[in-house]
Amino acid sequence: MLSPLSQALEARGYETLTPVQEAVSAPELAEKDLLVSAQTGSGKTVGFGIAIAPTLLGEAEHFGPAEAPLALVIAPTRELAFQVMRELQWLYARTGAQVASCVGGMDMRQERRTLERGAHIVVGTPGRLRDHIERGSLDMSGLRAIVLDEADEMLDLGFREDLEFMLGQAPEDRRTLLFSATVPPMIAKLAGQFQRDAERISTISKTDQHADISYQVLRVAQSDGDNAVFNLLRFHEGESAIVFANTRAAVNHLTARLTNRGLPTVSLSGELSQTERTHALQAMRDGRARVCVATDVAARGIDLPNLSLVIHAELPTNTESLLHRSGRTGRAGRKGVSALIVTPKVVKKAERLLKWAKISAEWTLPPSVEDVLERDEARLLADPSWSDPLNEDEAAFAERLLAAHSPQEIAGAFLRLHRLRHAAPEDLMSPDERGPKREPREFGPSRWISLSVGRNDRAEARWLLPLLCRAGDIEKTAIGAIRVQDSETYVELAEPAIDGFMTALGDGTLEQGITATLMEGAPVLPARSPRPPRDDRGPRGPREDRGPRGPREDRGPRGPRPQRDDFAARGPRRPYDDGDAPRGPKPAPRPRREDSAYHPDGPAEASDSRPAPKRKGVWKTEKPSHEGAHGPAKARGKPKDDKPKGGKPAGKFAKPGGKPAAKGKAPAKGGKPAGKFAKPRPGGGEPPKRKN
Repeated sequence: MLSPLSQALEARGYETLTPVQEAVSAPELAEKDLLVSAQTGSGKTVGFGIAIAPTLLGEAEHFGPAEAPLALVIAPTRELAFQVMRELQWLYARTGAQVASCVGGMDMRQERRTLERGAHIVVGTPGRLRDHIERGSLDMSGLRAIVLDEADEMLDLGFREDLEFMLGQAPEDRRTLLFSATVPPMIAKLAGQFQRDAERISTISKTDQHADISYQVLRVAQSDGDNAVFNLLRFHEGESAIVFANTRAAVNHLTARLTNRGLPTVSLSGELSQTERTHALQAMRDGRARVCVATDVAARGIDLPNLSLVIHAELPTNTESLLHRSGRTGRAGRKGVSALIVTPKVVKKAERLLKWAKISAEWTLPPSVEDVLERDEARLLADPSWSDPLNEDEAAFAERLLAAHSPQEIAGAFLRLHRLRHAAPEDLMSPDERGPKREPREFGPSRWISLSVGRNDRAEARWLLPLLCRAGDIEKTAIGAIRVQDSETYVELAEPAIDGFMTALGDGTLEQGITATLMEGAPVLPARSPRPPRDDRGPRGPREDRGPRGPREDRGPRGPRPQRDDFAARGPRRPYDDGDAPRGPKPAPRPRREDSAYHPDGPAEASDSRPAPKRKGVWKTEKPSHEGAHGPAKARGKPKDDKPKGGKPAGKFAKPGGKPAAKGKAPAKGGKPAGKFAKPRPGGGEPPKRKN
């Protein structure tokens, strides 16, 4: 008598197991940890379902009452988790197993209630499963087996920490089965950390992983990518297809383009809610939608029935993505086509991807208009409706048609009606074409008018054009060249539009006092003189003829920095070095503000000012005491009633004569306030010094 799992496989139509299913179900591996790498679409889900059955059931054929979970299956995406749950439900249906799901985007309270009622197998995504464990709603104490499906993808998505947390919470005596399309170093490290003497199984080298998939590279012009996708879908009319793009924006763009052309299309991307993604996949399974446009992450691991065509509207970033995308078709022995849309800019990238993936592809062109129409006619002639017998209503209507029209007219009308049901295919350019060249515009016979505004009035062609169209009641196609000069502007008008233009103007005035005058001939424009080469513009000549500049110390001292009013006498600033001559030693640093170069009293020896003391960690220095024309700095605590010469009270700064000075000003001889830097006297003398 067959076991419950064998009965389920037989009822499902399984005659033989795939290589990976046979390898993992070997009796000698019934209690061992497994590290399995197998190609996409090889039946891994059913394979690990068979592999964990002895661990979960033992010698029994049916499960007992559901309590704490016995097995935990972790998948990277929601769609893959639901797909795994459906596969395990039909596989374990005759054993009485309760299979529950815990995925992000679903009602967590409902999942908690399901776990409280009990489940034998729990399938979920890493983030939601960890959340249930931390909240205490998922009991890990009874686990006998943990399965990591698409482990490489989970690590790529950043779930390493979640996986390590869950594997650390599970009992140490459980079985750990790790399934991955590839085994990179991170997967090997994870297996060595959490598995016990894992058995390494690889079925990729035992069979040709591309045997059921026909790869095609379709070379298209740079602007024909979307049109090539549409023609390819029209050529494979009636078959389910999935179109891959790299970004959400590209997915939305392609979905809108294909929907507008009458193709029943759904999309899968990370911005959609879980409900929207579930409805999209269900529409594909029900046949309500024929095309699915998706990103790599959203379509990871999904299995759509009768999917025969995969289109890469944008090339994947690596070979793993290429294999996973193409693996959506050619599953379970079915044939499929994987087509790469390649523009001239990405030809080299496509060659590298195929070389690294060890794929032999056919380089060809996308279906043309003739190819699509010929395929439509072939499908129409092969339609089984031609051999179906007519009922009474159909026979009566056929007689009326034959009485009113000839058979040829009826056949032609039927063909036109059939073609109206489908959008017309796109006419594609050759991949080597760069689009039609823009022919020079032939304006024809014309006359010129002169406008009374020019460059001096800030006239520009961009606002003169609509002004002419509006005032002269003409189209912009009747306006040719517009030449803006300093004081007037010349405009070329088509000769047939001249009479109507001048009639609409009346007295020749457009707007804002701008007048238009009809010219007898073409204007004579001043010729532009060619700009001389840069090395011939000045008297200095080319740099290489001037010789090297001398060292900096031979140029003479720069002298003290002048005051503001001395800038004019300073002369033009010396140009900077050109960099091709030695610069010489670094000059001495400039004096500080309180030194003689900045002080109106002259040499530093005659001043009591000292450099501000340096303080560690303080950038702002103390303000120096300015003397000379400003007078001595007021000492802290000095009485405010000190009187200057003349016996009148002074404020913080006072003018001669006893009047209070404005704030921030200092007294200067002559009754005029002095700023931060005092102006020199008209006679050329120096400002007076304070008396000691």
